[in-house]
Amino acid sequence: MSHNTFGHLFRLTTWGESHGPAIGCVIDGCPAGIPITLQEIQNYLDKRRPGQSRFTTQRQEPDQVRILSGTFENENTGELVTTGHPISLIIDNVDQRSKDYSDIKSKYRPGHADWSYQKKYGIRDYRGGGRSSARETAMRVAAGAIARKVVPGIKIRGALVQIGNLEIDRANWDWNEVDQNPFFSPDKSSVQPWSDYLDGIRKSGSSIGAVIEVVADGVPAGLGAPVYGKLDQDIAAAMMSINAVKGVEIGAGFASAKLTGEENADEIRIDKNGNPEFLSNNAGGVLAGVSSGQPIVARFVVKPTSSILTPRKTIDEDGKETEIMTKGRHDPCVGIRAVPVGEAMMALAIADHYLRHRGQMGEK
Repeated sequence: MSHNTFGHLFRLTTWGESHGPAIGCVIDGCPAGIPITLQEIQNYLDKRRPGQSRFTTQRQEPDQVRILSGTFENENTGELVTTGHPISLIIDNVDQRSKDYSDIKSKYRPGHADWSYQKKYGIRDYRGGGRSSARETAMRVAAGAIARKVVPGIKIRGALVQIGNLEIDRANWDWNEVDQNPFFSPDKSSVQPWSDYLDGIRKSGSSIGAVIEVVADGVPAGLGAPVYGKLDQDIAAAMMSINAVKGVEIGAGFASAKLTGEENADEIRIDKNGNPEFLSNNAGGVLAGVSSGQPIVARFVVKPTSSILTPRKTIDEDGKETEIMTKGRHDPCVGIRAVPVGEAMMALAIADHYLRHRGQMGEK
């Protein structure tokens, strides 16, 4: 299996399987001299960790990360500083239950990676999906914690804005509310309706999709390159690489089709300090593939997980028609835990472009 690496100058390579002994990653290209603490990385991993509410898989993985290389401890302060060498991170898997998948090992789950992996590689890991499992995303979150430190002054936050057909009320948007509920919702009024809705989905053994919004503030203007190196192009690719993501939009996105040219244009004035000021942000912080200095806004949709208790029609490895029902511990809405993953991928894409910009244009 190739293509396990993301990025050009700030490069992330992940390894490991859902039911293997461990998962890990190697970060190559991180500049030297960046202070980092193990707790900073762990804090982001704790947001993604399974088993924290009844609305996520009950697999109990502590996701305790260890740093194997690429940092040096200051003898006086105890602070870790990046050395410029490859940074290697590892997380042990401690709560695999491979027997949960024994009944389906010869059957292809509709909507899952089973069929396509079998056709491509001639072999597949039916225990949780192997590399297709969302377990792999833990290492993206760990790497994203370091990527955030590369770009000075950047702030990246994500939120769940829709579950099924239930959307938040954007008039109630409060970033402080995101970490106060199990859904990462910025709208307090959405929590109870979502809870009731997901309880029904969970108890029926089904699943549902979701939409996540990620916003990056403090991104300097000028990141990205025209034609084949657009910043929004790489952000879209980063989000699409997340398991179960089926669509991405930047700024107004698909809603732009309903706007006139007058409505869509982000007009510019001069503020009281003599700096350019945009009156709207339909472009999502990227103009012609280059960051404008406005907040970068991306949304992505996560499909319902294919592991459900409702019997579905399929075929087995012998080409015989049959039915399949997936037992085990699964997220009724995998989009919930995708919020910190989306934040991490935004951080990785921007950090990579920041270093690419400095390499071409020098520091400004």
